[in-house]
Amino acid sequence: MITIPSMLSEPFAVETLQFLRSAVPEPVANHCIRSYVYAELLIDEWHMRDHQEYQPLEVFYAVTLHDVGLGPAGAERPDRFEVASADLAGEFLQRQDIGPTEIDRIWDAIALNTSTGIAHRRNLLCRVTAVATGVDFGADSDFVTDEMAAGLHGRYPRRGTASAMQAAIVGQARVNPAKAPIGSLALYLLKTANTGFDENVAARWGD
Repeated sequence: MITIPSMLSEPFAVETLQFLRSAVPEPVANHCIRSYVYAELLIDEWHMRDHQEYQPLEVFYAVTLHDVGLGPAGAERPDRFEVASADLAGEFLQRQDIGPTEIDRIWDAIALNTSTGIAHRRNLLCRVTAVATGVDFGADSDFVTDEMAAGLHGRYPRRGTASAMQAAIVGQARVNPAKAPIGSLALYLLKTANTGFDENVAARWGD
């Protein structure tokens, strides 16, 4: 059994998830929501719930909106999908009257979420966003039982999450090579697109 954070039922959260689902395909949206649940589990796993850096709203916004750039609006942006996601999230949060300091922290966490070795050393928000998004593919997921994962997948199905995300990232990069700069996840996926998924990428629960 996995506990779904009560925050997901709050009015502001419902509005945020509506924005998310309108921006990206269902598999990507479900990945973002599952990642948020994992983020909250990580906060407990790391004994950080009482830490001064833990801000529940910032964790919610950063993790649920971390891939919002993988839809049509993000495709129109000139930057890599992580930056497009951060920009789109920031614009949404401005409309929700979230303060600039909070938006800056959320922007960093989203923009750096695939930057292993950097995000993990910035602050708690960057670290939990980066780790939680990887947990959904099985990385660093020892604290999640198969029963917990099954419950979460039942509520927010995978529906080919890895395939959908790879297609979105590679598709954007093919149309606009500037979205796949040197050292980026997009460039890596673009180069390996013709050979199938990298067998070294953690995928505990499959596609």
